[in-house]
Amino acid sequence: MAITRNVKCPNCGVFNTNRDYCKNCNTLISFEKKRAQKATAYKEKELKKAQEKISNPNIAERLKNHPFWLYKIVGWILYSGYLLVSAIGAFIAWIIAMVAAG
Repeated sequence: MAITRNVKCPNCGVFNTNRDYCKNCNTLISFEKKRAQKATAYKEKELKKAQEKISNPNIAERLKNHPFWLYKIVGWILYSGYLLVSAIGAFIAWIIAMVAAG
């Protein structure tokens, strides 16, 4: 038994039977298709965010690759400082783990 679906177009007010688009003004009236379009748009937006995050490195990486020599030096100093702080933090975490292990 087929279900008849009558949907009133929000744009022009014409009732449509078992249609995805309005027969009068061609407006999308199918809730399933609207939901699918929103899901696709959301996925595309999240994909663009991820691509932008990948293609947009931090300031130290950008400065290291800058054509002006002074900016390159500043970039390498920032990068070295970040690396040094990370190494010290890792060493402190290792010491704490060794003390806790006995």
